[in-house]
Amino acid sequence: MGGGIEEVAVIGAGRMGHGIAQVAAMAGYKVKLMDIDLGTLERALNRIRWSLRKLAEKGRIEASEIERVLARIRTPTEIAEAVKDADLVIECVPEDLEIKRKVLAEIDESSPQHAI
Repeated sequence: MGGGIEEVAVIGAGRMGHGIAQVAAMAGYKVKLMDIDLGTLERALNRIRWSLRKLAEKGRIEASEIERVLARIRTPTEIAEAVKDADLVIECVPEDLEIKRKVLAEIDESSPQHAI
């Protein structure tokens, strides 16, 4: 690893997670947006797609960029899969102490040594 960030894992695709994933993908990073719920992941991708279209309508991005951004986002449902190649892991799970403890422990166990 050359020391730079290439892949970002976002754990939790709810209120904040999808927006963070979108910004990271727009910046050119490979993104894994992880959630245990397939419906949440589908809604997150739909929100990202909607947001990108709005940005294109306003002239903030080229319409051709929409598919390039979406192509950078993968949606695993397992933490280990999401973080296995991550350089940066961002946790966005609900504000529940037990959930956070469990998720952070799994992130710590499954992410590469160099990951932030």
